[in-house]
Amino acid sequence: MARTRPDITVPDLSGKLAVVTGASDGVGLGLAARLAAAGAEVVMPVRNRRKGEAAIARIEERHPGAVLSLRDLDLSSLDSVAALGAALRGEGRPIHILVNNAGVMTPPDRQTTADGFELQFGSNHLGHFALVAHLLPLLRAGRARVTSQISVAASQNAINWDDLNWERSYHGRRAYSQSKIAFGLFGLELDRRSRAGGWGITSTLAHPGVVPTSLLAARPEIGRARDTAAVRLIRALSRRGLVVGTVETALLPALLAATSPDAHGGRLYGPGGLGHLAGAPAEQAVYSPLRGEDDARRIWRISEDLTGSSFPTVESARTGSGG
Repeated sequence: MARTRPDITVPDLSGKLAVVTGASDGVGLGLAARLAAAGAEVVMPVRNRRKGEAAIARIEERHPGAVLSLRDLDLSSLDSVAALGAALRGEGRPIHILVNNAGVMTPPDRQTTADGFELQFGSNHLGHFALVAHLLPLLRAGRARVTSQISVAASQNAINWDDLNWERSYHGRRAYSQSKIAFGLFGLELDRRSRAGGWGITSTLAHPGVVPTSLLAARPEIGRARDTAAVRLIRALSRRGLVVGTVETALLPALLAATSPDAHGGRLYGPGGLGHLAGAPAEQAVYSPLRGEDDARRIWRISEDLTGSSFPTVESARTGSGG
């Protein structure tokens, strides 16, 4: 007998504006489709317009009434992030949902962003950090849910404080873990600062478990000429319904975190099955590397300095002033 695939009920999102990064394929594409199907207007910032247009066509085929639009975004360029922020602020529409989903994983050799940061740290964390800073007025106006997609990799390793950009010794998997730990610390600190300063933003973390997406597939643009052995194994297991999830199930934790009235700020949502690798979405304990509030404040300050971003202080947020 076929097993029932887990799912959740998404509330009516009519009149809501959602922004999903990394929505041209994989989990991000699935998230954009589910949000649009629930009535949200979905903005899809993408690096590759051709892939973005194909993604919109796929969603519209399944949901003819979907309201979708593309914007340009390369998270490995702070200029690109700033341009998207300026464009959306110029439109002046409150944002109700932001899913920080895009990411890059384990280039075989160290690469850097347009601004000179190690590619994973610069794209997965710093790019999204700067994006939230640029969009903060719109997020506050929409009393937004901000959901940041981390990874099971954030449960291990640590931030390489003495060499954040891995200039002295590059280790792809540890650098990936660092980027997701930093991103998770940011997401939790964003919720604390919002509550303390009355910003009206609810910030949650999610992770998809293990799923066969393009993260570990062939990516010539980052120096990976062929699929990794890991992604070939994950695909085989996923096809058989063993241990790992599918794209349709892996998107559910972020969807729950971004839309459910039962999801709360400062929490982590992931698959509820064995090892949190697959299964129905559920709240889970925050990974130990993400629990240090001193670490969260430290990475926040460093990220502001590195990106040139400015968030209000808690004191200025209460009065509506500040940078």
